[in-house]
Amino acid sequence: MRFPLAALVLFLASTAVLCVAGEITPEAKRVVSVLESMHVEEHWIAGAIVDWRTGDPTGKAVTDTGKHTHCSQFAAAACEKLGIYILRPPEHSAVLLANAQFDWLAGEGRTGGGWTPVADGVAAQDAANRGQVVVAVCQNADPKKSGHIALIRPGSKTPEQIAAEGPDVIQAGGTNFTSTSLKRGFANHPQAFPKGEIRFYAHAPAAGH
Repeated sequence: MRFPLAALVLFLASTAVLCVAGEITPEAKRVVSVLESMHVEEHWIAGAIVDWRTGDPTGKAVTDTGKHTHCSQFAAAACEKLGIYILRPPEHSAVLLANAQFDWLAGEGRTGGGWTPVADGVAAQDAANRGQVVVAVCQNADPKKSGHIALIRPGSKTPEQIAAEGPDVIQAGGTNFTSTSLKRGFANHPQAFPKGEIRFYAHAPAAGH
């Protein structure tokens, strides 16, 4: 049986999207429920020194001119709630933690910590949709300036949408978002998204989380 060319192209395109994006599983819905329960837009607010686990201000006075954003502390707290480890206090201070997490994920996190590198945003979306905990992280080229890290949300974006703006993320940072695009979330690192400097890693949540 011969299919008209246009129909065949549409069929193959729709199949590719379904295969790439992946259905959002019950496991993925549980993960995002945990992440949303942390109310990141109300905690880990920039400008104050916070408790890394709760995101609440400690009351400690800010004595420098740093921005005091908390992306890496939120990521660490989220992973802990999901029963997995990513580099965090006290093993590393909150200062420049995202840069250190970038190195840790590529090294110890990958070889012994259960984190698996993910090729790109499409694969990251698929892993998140299957219930994996997926982080997106970039390192600042200036070691005295902060990098950035966020968690990928499950979603139904097409590969074309992901190419244009990345998967959606939940993050703390200069602005905290329960949901925004990867491109917008990493806007304070304007070269990271267009130059492909963001790395993705996935980890299964612990049993019961």
